Amino acid sequence: MHSSEQWATRTARIVDTVEQAILGKRSAVESALGALLAGGHLLIEDIPGVGKTTLAKALARSLDCEFRRIQFTPDLLPSDVTGTSVFNQRTLEFDFRPGPIFSNIVLADEVNRATPKTQAALLECMEERQVTVDGHTHELAPPFFVLATQNNIELSGTYPLPEAQLDRFIARISIGYPTYDDELGIMSSQSAGMPIDSIEPAIDAGGVLALQRAVRGIRIDISVQTYIVDLVTSTRNHPTLHLGASPRGTLALMRLSQARALIQGRDFVAPDDVKSCAVHALAHRLIVRAEHRLKGTMAQECIEDILSRTPVP
Repeated sequence: MHSSEQWATRTARIVDTVEQAILGKRSAVESALGALLAGGHLLIEDIPGVGKTTLAKALARSLDCEFRRIQFTPDLLPSDVTGTSVFNQRTLEFDFRPGPIFSNIVLADEVNRATPKTQAALLECMEERQVTVDGHTHELAPPFFVLATQNNIELSGTYPLPEAQLDRFIARISIGYPTYDDELGIMSSQSAGMPIDSIEPAIDAGGVLALQRAVRGIRIDISVQTYIVDLVTSTRNHPTLHLGASPRGTLALMRLSQARALIQGRDFVAPDDVKSCAVHALAHRLIVRAEHRLKGTMAQECIEDILSRTPVP
């Protein structure tokens, strides 16, 4: 039986390991780890060059799990992701050859550069943890975590993720520019090599599964559950929003809040956990009305407005 302090020590060791390669972004690292421990998938959306792929690879290296990277391009086919059946001349039968999605940690790099048909190949994998090819279903071994990246400023040659695909991600985060001192630190750390190459695993697959089970055991009081439902319901009634969050968004906010509580060393969810996770869990599920979008209103602003208006238990 592990105490909350022991779980927090384990997660802190993972975060410290990842920070060897991505300096000054502990909040983003903890959010990425929280998405993994909550049993979901993560979308990292930001401008080029701030460390999206580095964060993904560093997190994967800190976990002693099977890792595969898929570079999404316009000519990538669904079978390049899921695998394909190949005819075996000896047995006169078709043998299934698994694609790179059959891994524990999958980096879908620049996911919005692939066609909608290929993007859709991820839907069943992410939601049902399985792949169906030629009528045969193949289970994906746990832990299974898709970490996708995309640039939010490039439109040429990209295919924006549809709402159904975005909804499969438990969270969407950004990294942002480093501070002045952190950027100096980045230069110093990479002057003689790449820190990511020296990262050693901090935990194995069994440890990840144990942490995921521990997250499910984090207590969440009925008052905090009510607070979560109040927040999500408000997105459906907000005058600026055309589409609010679905019940999947409610569950995502709950799981992320539980994961944050565990990372913080508590065995219960506090309102601050919910407030901290609300934007990451909900913003990518919302659609701002066209007239407000033209004025530059973002979904994040709507959530912040809802947070300021909703009574905290």
